[in-house]
Parts: sequence; C-alpha cells; structure tokens
Amino acid sequence: MDLSTTYLGMKLKNPIMPSASPLSKDLGKIKKLEDSGASAIVLWSLFEEEIESEQLELHYRTSIHSESYAEALSYFPEFSEYKVGPEFYLEHIHKVKESVNIPVIASLNGKSIGGWIDYAKKIEEAGADALELNIYFLATDISKSCIEIDNLYIDIVKEVRKAIKIPIAVKLSPYFSSTAWIANELVKAGANGLILFNRFYQPDIDLENLEVVPNVILSTPFANRLPLRWIAILYGRITADLAATGGISSAEDVIKMIMAGASVTQMFSALIKNGESHIKKVINDIKIWMEEHEYESIEQMKGSMSHKAVENPAAFERANYMKILQTFDPAKLKH
Repeated sequence: MDLSTTYLGMKLKNPIMPSASPLSKDLGKIKKLEDSGASAIVLWSLFEEEIESEQLELHYRTSIHSESYAEALSYFPEFSEYKVGPEFYLEHIHKVKESVNIPVIASLNGKSIGGWIDYAKKIEEAGADALELNIYFLATDISKSCIEIDNLYIDIVKEVRKAIKIPIAVKLSPYFSSTAWIANELVKAGANGLILFNRFYQPDIDLENLEVVPNVILSTPFANRLPLRWIAILYGRITADLAATGGISSAEDVIKMIMAGASVTQMFSALIKNGESHIKKVINDIKIWMEEHEYESIEQMKGSMSHKAVENPAAFERANYMKILQTFDPAKLKH
C-alpha cells in the first residue's frame, strides 16, 4: 500500500503534516511529530512586524553613538551576541534540518512587499526546502477596491518568486470576490502550491472589562467543508498543488480531501487535543480504510471526487444547493 504523495515537487511519505504553529518551536516536539509519521514540518510564521522591529533596532544600535569619541569602542554592540526573533528563526531552520529527515517548510506572515523579501532569501540560504507565504491582510479600508487587494497578493508572490528558487506555497483566505480567479493568478505569479484556507482569528469582547480580546478557538471537522469544496473546484484547473487545512482531525477528513484533489493535509487542532502521536493513529486508520475499499495508493484516489469532469462547476454547485434546500428534513437532524 502506497501512501506517498508529491507536494511542491517533494516526494512525501504520506499526505499528513503539522501546519504552521507554536508546536514547531520545540525541537523535541518536532522529532516526536516525525517519529509519529509527519511527512514534513511547517515552521511557525515569522511576522513582517518582527523583521521591521529588528531593522529599526539594528539602526538604533549602530547609529545612536555615531557622534561619540572614536576611542569609545565599547559603545558598539557585539553582533555575535545580538540575537533577535528573525535571527533565531534562521538558526532554528538550521537546527531542524540537522535533526530530522523530513522536509522543512518555513513560513512568512506579512501584509506588504516590505523587508521580508530579503528574509525570504535568508530562509532559502538557511536550508528551508520550501516557503509558505501566509499573507494576512484584512481589507478594512472602504476606499480600497477588490482589484487593489488582489494585486497586493499577486505582487507579493511575484517579488518573492524573483528573490528565491525554492518552492512557494500561498496560504489563501476565503474572502475574495473570485477565489478561482485569484488562485489562478497567484499560480501565474509563481506560486507552486495553494493552501486552503487561512483562518483569521476573530476577536471577542470581554463584557466585564469592556475590552476587545484575542480569542483562539480550535477548529472542528465542520471547518473542513469550505476547503473541501474549493479544492474540488480547483483541482485540475490550475497547475499547482493543493493543500487542505482547517478541521483536519481524522482519517476520514484526510481521505475526503485527497479525493477532492488535495496533495497534502495540514493538521494543528487535532494535535493540540490528542498529542503528537495522533498522526500515527490517523495513518493507521487510512491504511485500514484503503484496504477495506481496495485502494492501493493515495494517487489512485486523488481527485476522484473533484469537479474536474464537470463542465460547469458553478451550475453543478447551484444544482446541489437547490437539491439540499428542497430535500432538507428537520426531523432527521441528529440531536
């Protein structure tokens, strides 16, 4: 039985990998994930703001004493001891590459074409096998059109593609006027893969202290319905690998995504709830399902339930929408 798959030009032993998260900050946890069967590791995201902060701090450190007496050499910082977030990130890539035998995918989280382009080069030099672009831009300016927002994403991908040679995957949000169009444009701009979908963390309100507070809610299997639909629509229509993320917790979730057309699935919430060894259970369950249903490989099932053979996906989706509403029976709901 062959569980291998290809993603971003890399041959992976199975379609399960941890998504970008704090889990990847701990080398011990990364090794446990590899031992449990993870086919690759996506490192936590390095934020554009962290890079900007380092650049401002570096400027301050090297210019604040520029008018001091020449003999006051003790004012200058020892660069070998000067460690900040971005530099630690690059060092971490080195350490992970030396410690595991699976591909290491770095992640950049940005909102503009800023200095993080330079860090894309440094990440490549540090040894990362691929780079995930987590473009976190929430369009709140009522004067900006959807065309301007779309072009921002496209320009970022173009610039990063010019800067590095390793594969690039873009983590998309579902909030585009035309998801299919932007997906294709990002591929034309240089993306080798698309991850569907980025989940923006929604804030909450603390009624006691009257404050807006961050609130992280772990995803549930219901969250995978959205990427499942769009992966099925895009598979075979764009020349990029597709990765599913959000609500992936069981063998059934992974199998459905593969049948829709995903090359890999990314997992986080299930690992937080069940531990690193959960990957091993999911892999074993996939093998059992494939044996029972007489599948010999992941490639055999990939895209088998996609819209590739549907001439008009929009009409197909609308027909299913109508069918659901017309046949829905509240009495059959599970309590």
